[in-house]
Amino acid sequence: MSNELQSKLESLRVTLVHTDAVDDATRTTLIQLVPEITRLLGRRTTNTEVHPLTEPLEKLAVQFEADHPALGSALRKVIDALANAGI
Repeated sequence: MSNELQSKLESLRVTLVHTDAVDDATRTTLIQLVPEITRLLGRRTTNTEVHPLTEPLEKLAVQFEADHPALGSALRKVIDALANAGI
């Protein structure tokens, strides 16, 4: 895993831990995404194939951008880092 992506995942994890306005179920789902992202990083996709995490991460980022800008921003950074890694 690239240092950039690892840094973005850690930043997301820290943001999740310190965001109080997110309900417990959502927080749990988001925290579970971090190891899932790490696990799936080994599965490269073709240029025409969408990585299985892209759509759920995009939906979560949009959901949080208005009410939880720090969380939305952290998710966007992870999405960008995944794209930079070719995923």
